[in-house]
Amino acid sequence: MPESSGVDSTERFNGLAKLYAQCRPNYPDEAINLLMTHCSLNEHSVVADVGCGTGISTRLLAKRGVQVVGIEPNDEMRHQAELDSTDCQDPPPLFVPGRAEATGLADYSVDGVLAAQSFHWFDPQLSLQEFHRILRTRGWVMLMWNERDDRDHFTASYTKLIRSLSEAAAIEVPRGKAGNVLLQDQRFTHLNKFLFQNEQFLDEEGFLGRSFSASYAPKDQFLREQFEEHLRELFSEYEVEGQVVIRYETSVFLGQKIAGAGI
Repeated sequence: MPESSGVDSTERFNGLAKLYAQCRPNYPDEAINLLMTHCSLNEHSVVADVGCGTGISTRLLAKRGVQVVGIEPNDEMRHQAELDSTDCQDPPPLFVPGRAEATGLADYSVDGVLAAQSFHWFDPQLSLQEFHRILRTRGWVMLMWNERDDRDHFTASYTKLIRSLSEAAAIEVPRGKAGNVLLQDQRFTHLNKFLFQNEQFLDEEGFLGRSFSASYAPKDQFLREQFEEHLRELFSEYEVEGQVVIRYETSVFLGQKIAGAGI
């Protein structure tokens, strides 16, 4: 995805790994169940979680018994993923450096490629070419996002505040459409999109952490203080018993590699 600020997407999350791991939403069980059943994943399957960040999605599959290789180019994020995955024992995920366009994995080596909250940062054509290369026949590409559900009044108000940041709209609007490229790729079949509801309950500090974990959150001290003030005002307006709820719509895009299709 082109960078409006000129900052490499690999570097955008420098300094944010711990906050990201603590404050980002999980993915709903129904979405993970879909990946397991629809894509026929089991303890014999190998999945590459590309752009795995701090390993949120990696661990969800690993805890279902899937062998997962988390591929993440940002050293800080990958190190955090390793720290947070020590309780995944059977089998433990493996985390390696690499990019979506050049994973470093062998041809026909995985049964699935997952990109959770990350595909919008990749070059879509080059990454799908790479996914196709490393997938075994009838393997699956799985793209997944948590997108805020603005049908909820608080979530819509939060989106309005987020979109007041200079880069937010430029990143978020294309992100919501990024999975459509898979649905148009003729190297894959059984193309489909599924939607699930998700939610995140946050106290005030968690709400601040969630907001500042975004790559486009302000770095300038004055702007950070101003943004924090607005966040606290919004929290105060909507909190119930010390918590707010951000509503999400989790989208899952699936495509299966066509048998006999060339690289």
